[in-house]
Formats: sequence, structure tokens, C-alpha cells
Amino acid sequence: MTLEPRSVQAHIEDARLIVRISSQMPSAPHAQIADLFGIPASDIRVIVGDVGGGFGMKTGAYPEDLMVAFCAHQLKRPVKWQAERSEDFLACTHGRDVVSHVSMALDAKGKIMALRVNSEANVGAYPGMTGVAIQLLIGPWVQTGVYDIGLIDYHFTAVMTNTAPTGAYRGAGRPEAIFNIERLMDEASRVSGIDRLQLRRSNMIQPSQMPYKNAMAQTYDTGNFESIMNQALELSQWNGFEARAQASEKKGLWRGLGIATFLEWTGGNALEEKVNVRILADGVIEVFTAVNAMGQGIATSLSQLVVDVFGVDISKVRVVMGDTDRGAGFGSVGSRSLFTGGSAVSVGSQKALDKARELAAKSLEAAASDLDYAAGHFTVKGTDVGVSLGELAAKEEHSRIELDSSTAASGATWPNGCHICEVEVDPESGTVALCSYTSMNDVGRVVNPMIVVGQLDGGAVQGIGQALCEGVIYDPATGQPLTGSLMDYAIPHADIMPGGFNTHMDQSVPCKNNVLGVKGVGELGTIGATPSVVNAVADALARHGLGGKTRALQMPLTPAKVWEIIHA
Repeated sequence: MTLEPRSVQAHIEDARLIVRISSQMPSAPHAQIADLFGIPASDIRVIVGDVGGGFGMKTGAYPEDLMVAFCAHQLKRPVKWQAERSEDFLACTHGRDVVSHVSMALDAKGKIMALRVNSEANVGAYPGMTGVAIQLLIGPWVQTGVYDIGLIDYHFTAVMTNTAPTGAYRGAGRPEAIFNIERLMDEASRVSGIDRLQLRRSNMIQPSQMPYKNAMAQTYDTGNFESIMNQALELSQWNGFEARAQASEKKGLWRGLGIATFLEWTGGNALEEKVNVRILADGVIEVFTAVNAMGQGIATSLSQLVVDVFGVDISKVRVVMGDTDRGAGFGSVGSRSLFTGGSAVSVGSQKALDKARELAAKSLEAAASDLDYAAGHFTVKGTDVGVSLGELAAKEEHSRIELDSSTAASGATWPNGCHICEVEVDPESGTVALCSYTSMNDVGRVVNPMIVVGQLDGGAVQGIGQALCEGVIYDPATGQPLTGSLMDYAIPHADIMPGGFNTHMDQSVPCKNNVLGVKGVGELGTIGATPSVVNAVADALARHGLGGKTRALQMPLTPAKVWEIIHA
């Protein structure tokens, strides 16, 4: 569900096929068009402007995109197509249509001895490789979460049906896996009588175990999960819940308290990114990158990294994205934009500055080590003799200093968090209202706190939407979608969290797999929201004698579903 439906336009210009498309990663349709048409990639240019949301749905070319490009290429005429909202409901990939049966074995002290998961995932009538891999590979990678579980029994099956295909959607497999383990932890607490916080503490991977290889052979480089949980508990005033529950009771409402402690894998296993850095004669520093803007503010964060290196005002920085002629890297998917793209920008900027230093040394007839640099200007130490970046660029061919750079991370990043939610359930109507949402998040180094908080809160809203209201419904006999417009499909509105979010970051555990120490952030809020909200509703029911029914809770928790569980 993106604010902007898909759109594509193609035309011929100077014997080249120019395609303008709403996409997260222009390199993907660029490669697909070249492969399908059998023409050189150099004869194709894909351009992306502002994108009104991607969330994984806009990672590659759809049949309509390829058809528009094909018609323009064959007819030598401009061709355009834009989806209506109902067409996106029909033809775009959807997300998370999974039925899972999960169980685990505990010893007398609450130590998890084994985890079993049997999962069937609907991948639709014409599944793609990504949609299948998400359910059969990527989700299982994080199924054990932040817990030290050595023995697993996993059975994951992809099932073809008569619905639209499922594919990448914010979190891509990790929300399903974390939902399973975090719901299981709370249900195990109810069955065993072990406090749910203690159950989590006694099974958490400890910092001394890092780097830690989980049972799916995935290696976590860093993490201090218990510290993150402790901070979230304090911020949420966990110990004061009973008084708040009593106040709700006086209003005839059942209050519940939910928690999720979790991590995720980010990077899409595309750990290398390329950049082109140019210093121009007017002193402007241009950076060309394949990572793409789709509402997440990445251009600002990348510009800040350039400023960190060159020490110039941000008005002197120009980050250019969305053009396969200028940025030839991978693109934006899997929360990789900053830790791969940002690392490439930082390293590439430093290399360009080093190149400028050598040129300045030659121009000033001094050793490079004898030069001071500040705010776009080199000077010979102890003198006022100097030269600016712009002056150096003006002397070069094409009046610019240019450098291509490629930077690779050494592995994925493992952002993690603890999300705590409080809800009020109206037993008379089944309505669930959110009272508070507190989170402590470890995303490594934070470049722009406002953007990071926006990503965390926006992700949480999408996760809350899945927990409480979002659900595609098909006619089982025909596969005809019955929720084919926003009149029938409920997305979360701004008032779903009336009190706002209490969102915090811990930067004390930087990532060790990239030069910036950052971890992916774009999907973290979505992953933590669904289990914390559903656990809160389950807690509200259990506190009123319905603990035996909490395992029947199935998302979305619409008022009708909750009412039926309470009164059946």
C-alpha cells in the first residue's frame, strides 16, 4: 500500500530507450529490459523521480512496465501507463499470507531446548523468486530472534494459489518470523507460569557470545539485547501498569500490556555499492548513487555524510539519485540504503578529498602532508598560501575532479529493539484502542535522528495496521478480490496512535560490518509492532479469565473477531 500507485513512461531519445518509472531501484528494471529485449544496456536509460512510497512493492519491473517499454521501443513513439488504485490491488505483489504452527520445548527453569515451526506461505498464482525466497529462506534466518536456541525443526512450504502473488513488503519475512517467536514466548509464559520478562532474560543471547552464529548459520556481529529491553521497560513505566489497568477498569475497558524483543537481518545480501563523486568548479560536490529516495529522506542523510568529510555547507552538496546513467549500483531494498549506500558515499567522498589534496600539493608546490584543509580550502601550513576545491577543479579536464568508488560491507547488519504497547479492549464491542507505544531501538550509529525516528514510527504504524485492520479478502472459489479499493480495505489513519510514539535509540553498540557503524532501520518498526500489539490484546483477555482463548487471536484483530473470542 503506497501513497503513489505505479506509473511508467517510455520514449526514444537520440536512439536510446528512455524509461521513467516509479521504482525503488532503477537498476533492476534497467537490467530486466535489456535482458528481455536483447539490446545493449548502454542503449537504455532508466530515470526515477520522487517516489511516493515503495515498501518492497516497487523493487523490480512488472509486466505492465515491460510492455510500455516494449511498445515505445517498437513503435518509436512515447507510451505511458499509470495504475489506478484498484489495478494495484489486482496486479501488485501483496505481503505476508502465511499460516504457521509453532511450538517449543522448555526445561523446568524455562530454558528453551528446541523450537519447531511448520509454515505454509501463499505465494500466489504466478510467484516470483523474491516472494518464495522471503518465506523459505529470509524469514527462517531470524526465526530464533534474540534467543539462544540451538535445536530447531523447520518446515517451510510455499504454496501456489489463485490469488495475486506475495512478495517483498516492509520487513520481508522477518515480521512473520518474529511474530511467531514473540507470540510463542508470551503463550509459553502463560502455560509454564514463568514471568514473561524472566523467560526472555534467561534465553537471551549475551554480549559475551558475540559474534553469535544462530541455528540457521547466520552470524550476529553485535548486540546487547537485555540492555535494550531494560531501557524500554523503564521508559514505558512497566511497573506502573497495574494502576493504569485499574483506571481502565473503572471505564469498563480491559487494559493489556504487550512486549516484543527482537532483531532483524538487513542488507538483501547486496553488500557492495558504487558512487561517483565530482568536485565542480563552483565548489559544489556532486555525488551520484543508485540508492533511491521514496519518502525516507535518504538524500539528506547522504548529504550529511558528504558534509562530514568535506566540511562544507550542505548547500554545496548535491546528491543525485534515480538515473542509471549516473548511478550504477544496486539500489534501495532491505534497509540497505545507509549502511551500504552511505558507507560508499563516505568512503568515496574521502577518496575524492584525498585526490584533491594531491592536486593541491602539486598546485601549491608543497608536500601533501604539509597542507591543512578546512571548509573546502587547502593552505600550506603556517602560511596564507592556499587554493580552494573549486579552483582545483577548474584546472582539470571538464572543469571537475572526478572519482568512481566502490565500497563493500563485510556482512549484514542486525538492528534490534524492544517495543512495548498498551491497549484498551472494549468487551462490549471488541474494539481495540492503543493507549501508548514505547520503543528502544539499537540501529547503531544515527546520522539523522529525526529521519530515524520517522522511519521507526512510520514502520510501527504499518505494523499496527497489520495487527488491527489490514487484510486482503478473496472470494475462495474464484480468486476475485473483495477488498479491491480503499472503500473496502482498511489502512491505518493518523489517529490510530492518538498519544504519539515514545521512540528512543541506543547508539552504544555500533555495527562492526560497515565503516559507519550504522544498522538498517527502515523495517524495524514494522517488525516489532505486530507481536507487541497482539501480545497486548492477548494480555488484556488473559487478565479477564480468557487465557485459554488467546491462542485463537488471528490478525487483523478487527472488533468482530475480538468480540467473537470474548463472547463465543
